[in-house]
Amino acid sequence: MQHLDFSILAEWQNIRLLLKSLWYTVAYTLAGFTLSIVVGTIVSFGQMAKNRPIRYLSLAYLSWFRGTPLLVQLFLLYYGLPILFGIDTVPWVSGIIALAMYGGAYSSQIIRSTIQSIDRGQMEAGRSIGFSYAQTMRKIIIPQAIIRMLAPMTNELISLTKNSSLLSTITVVELFRQANILIADTYKTLEFLIAVAILYYVVNNIIGLIGMKLEKRLSTGDDMR
Repeated sequence: MQHLDFSILAEWQNIRLLLKSLWYTVAYTLAGFTLSIVVGTIVSFGQMAKNRPIRYLSLAYLSWFRGTPLLVQLFLLYYGLPILFGIDTVPWVSGIIALAMYGGAYSSQIIRSTIQSIDRGQMEAGRSIGFSYAQTMRKIIIPQAIIRMLAPMTNELISLTKNSSLLSTITVVELFRQANILIADTYKTLEFLIAVAILYYVVNNIIGLIGMKLEKRLSTGDDMR
């Protein structure tokens, strides 16, 4: 009986550790995603800028971060900065920055394409009633573009959530890293891998459901049901 109680207690402790690490995964992903929107907005407007150096710089950023794996970018950031510049790097901070820079490249294309998909007549109409370019963008173009961004941005958040598992390679204790630690302690490889897969599945489907609800609400103005 004592052995059984100890076994149940150990399993409960393992579940608590997985759920705690899931919270870290969500926090790191949301932080990286929020920063990626900021980066993506800057890069997207840089691509649309008339100034050639700014446009070329934005294209170079896009080319590099879409053309190289996130894992390589993560290693260059975490291990490269101390070697090249003597900068001490913190694993979770490096992880969030890497997610933001990587996600920013993809977010920039979503932002740019949705803005450019708005009919040109909308800009002309705004300017004709006395709005400046910035006012027209803020009051007419961007509100419409945001609705069109929701579906692809939801996909980008889901993708970033899955990619956050790569943070385990630089010792960040997120969901996948915690599972590996538990596997090393208990040798229950299949059980923990299935548990991790289920947790990712649940989180990503919740994100997808929230995205669909927001898209429906913003496009129709109806309350969520």
